[in-house]
Amino acid sequence: MDAARLIAWDQELRSAHSRLRAALAATRDALAEGESAPDATSELVLYCIGFCAALDGHHGAEDRALFPALRAEHPELGGIIDKLMQDHSMLAHLLASLRTAAERGDDAASIGGHLDGIAAIMESHFRFEEREILEPLRAIVLDRDVQTVLGPL
Repeated sequence: MDAARLIAWDQELRSAHSRLRAALAATRDALAEGESAPDATSELVLYCIGFCAALDGHHGAEDRALFPALRAEHPELGGIIDKLMQDHSMLAHLLASLRTAAERGDDAASIGGHLDGIAAIMESHFRFEEREILEPLRAIVLDRDVQTVLGPL
């Protein structure tokens, strides 16, 4: 493997988290615009579904590609990886509820409540993940493309 192919997975994870935070902010902006323009509901639905797909895709990729590789190289991280995967499951449930609420056309307060809950869990999850696995990610060699490992962001 040549040096150009080595990926700094810790930086890629931080970058993925930054893009997901930006997607959440864009969804909140769409919600705020929708409050003042009732015909913007379909745009809000697209933002919600897009955000849900991005976060679900990120977590699914981690579960399928990143975490097995990390667990193989660092078996001592098993409990941490289990906790991260549990967070993924909880967030998937919350995202499904948001998606349903957006498609049903719930009001801005309801959608905002869903976004607040997701934001709190997502931020806590990202901080825990970055605190616990960034260092091991700096040294991991994983010959896969970024989208396979961290999702199509």
